[in-house]
Amino acid sequence: MRPYEVMVIFDTGAEPPAIQAVVDRISETIRANGGNPGHVDRWGRRPFAYEVKHRREGYYVLVELSGESQTVSALDRMLTLADEVLRFKIIRLPEKGVRRSSGPGRTAGRGARPGRPEVAPGAPEGAPGAPEEAPEEAPGREAAAAGGPAEA
Repeated sequence: MRPYEVMVIFDTGAEPPAIQAVVDRISETIRANGGNPGHVDRWGRRPFAYEVKHRREGYYVLVELSGESQTVSALDRMLTLADEVLRFKIIRLPEKGVRRSSGPGRTAGRGARPGRPEVAPGAPEGAPGAPEEAPEEAPGREAAAAGGPAEA
């Protein structure tokens, strides 16, 4: 079985018993399809960054689970049909203890390393991040900035 996370956003106009009923149906759907429901974390009312179905805020619930693809399919169908649900997202989590090896297209030296600052591409050797000196301006720009005639 694979670990998943489901973020469900409910309409804030829904009554708390209706939200609890949908959360219970989520757990039942997971169990009925061979999965194991995990921790349910209620985040509560939160404002949206933009309007979703003409609403400005929603009630967020995060559900952890483990299951197979049929579990996710059944959960997706159930949440799509639930009237109280504004949006939901099912995400497969990385399995614990599994480390990705460097495969094709990956180099061992890329990425942030603990204790070492990242160096921007094209930065001079030994510079952490950006170049140490500012780039020189074109010769005609100083005169134009001072209000004088530009050199050609």
